[in-house]
Amino acid sequence: MDRRTFLGKMTAAALVTRNFAWTALNQKDGHKIEKIGVQLYTVRSEMKQDFEGTLAKVAAIGYREVEFAGYFDHPPKDVRAALDRHGLAAPSAHADYQSLGEKWPKVLEAASVIGHKYIVNPWIDDDVRKQSDGWKRAAEAFNRAGEASQKAGIQFAYHNYHFEFVPVDGKLPYDFLLAECDSNLVKMEMDLCWITVGGQDPLTYFARYPGRFPMVHVKDLKKIPQRTASDKGAIPFDRIFPDMTDIGSGVIDWQRIFAQSGKAGIKHYFVEHDEPKSAFDSIERSYDYLQRLRF
Repeated sequence: MDRRTFLGKMTAAALVTRNFAWTALNQKDGHKIEKIGVQLYTVRSEMKQDFEGTLAKVAAIGYREVEFAGYFDHPPKDVRAALDRHGLAAPSAHADYQSLGEKWPKVLEAASVIGHKYIVNPWIDDDVRKQSDGWKRAAEAFNRAGEASQKAGIQFAYHNYHFEFVPVDGKLPYDFLLAECDSNLVKMEMDLCWITVGGQDPLTYFARYPGRFPMVHVKDLKKIPQRTASDKGAIPFDRIFPDMTDIGSGVIDWQRIFAQSGKAGIKHYFVEHDEPKSAFDSIERSYDYLQRLRF
């Protein structure tokens, strides 16, 4: 082998090595959340006192998406204007179970003005769930709401707690809803904390129902609460709230979960903390963790 041939082969080998290293680095960096959102329930007290000032602080932290849990008596056009002023989008909002009936057209009208793409029912009322056919009635109500929403160009979804993972007549209510609700009319906003409290693995549901979960609530736990002999139903909320913590300071493996975002169909990630000691400090720490996270 002459010198020219030798040098040519060495150069080619160096290029291959560099390209391999570059590819490995990119793979190590992985994917990231492009637009981190926050569920404004986390800052509900602040929203009540200073609606626009709170939105400004949320935007200043770096958030670009928000999810509403009430508009605090602000007309839809004013809500939209405030969002626009602070460079925020509100792809989603929560609406209570009672609004799924006669009030639903007005909910959809407001959603269209503000620019929501999703309306989420976050809670099935206790008096409905305790009835013998409560979950069946809820599924029927969701399908009706989903059909009306679709006609308005909006997607309906349901947000879980942990009580959906306590068996009723041998079946998990969450599984019942997924089976009974039309997959096109009713999507799921999976709360990744509450499903963990319920003793379930989100990845099992992502694999079983791919594309069904366009939104997730992202909140962490210092430890996973354990059921006691006295827990006849779901673990009481007052035993769970104290262990909620900022994202990245708890036990939930976010890389493992978010690595399956494509399979799940996740498009929006909303940070939430139900009972933060300092709401703005909490959402800032959670944002800092998530904007660095690669998966």
